Amino acid sequence: MQTNDEILNELARLYPDARPALQFYSPYELLVAVILSAQCTDERVNKVTAELFKNYNTPQTMLQLSQPELEKYIFSCGFYRNKAAHILSASRDIVEKFGGEIPDDFDKLKSLAGVGQKTANVVWSVAFGGDAIAVDTHVFRVSNRLGLAKANTPLKVEEQLKAAIPQCDWSKAHHWLIYHGRRVCHSQRPECGNCTLKNLCKFYNLKK
Repeated sequence: MQTNDEILNELARLYPDARPALQFYSPYELLVAVILSAQCTDERVNKVTAELFKNYNTPQTMLQLSQPELEKYIFSCGFYRNKAAHILSASRDIVEKFGGEIPDDFDKLKSLAGVGQKTANVVWSVAFGGDAIAVDTHVFRVSNRLGLAKANTPLKVEEQLKAAIPQCDWSKAHHWLIYHGRRVCHSQRPECGNCTLKNLCKFYNLKK
């Protein structure tokens, strides 16, 4: 029978150096990159932001762009109209409500126009060292398969993971689950045969 501690210990052993793949040099750059990363690879986002951030890496400079101009920069990230609108809305809030600086408070981050739970969690955790678990598609899939969570919405998965994982490990566990989803526990063809967690995995043992 699985225990959460065994699963977490193995994930920690497998991915001791797990860290964000997005490239950024400020909390604002991270915020923009996370918005762009929705349903897009981090590799693609990094290519786009490498060009975008040459001239537009603060909320003040970003607001010099019209939405159609920003859309041209981020077109290849997909859903570019919505993402451009969110980036500009959040940038405007940062300038008008917070003096041009990203707020280092979770609730204030989440209050930014266009910033949802996942984005706020990532920025709070990565940029400001807060304890958080951001539930993206990898975290959602892997945590449900392993049995760390059993829920059908990202918010419920987040709540269950926070209950199952010590708070001091929340941010690290977020990255462990992402790495495992990318490297082993793929959406369509999970490599169960090569997975060192298979004997602890609810999905694998039910499949057997």
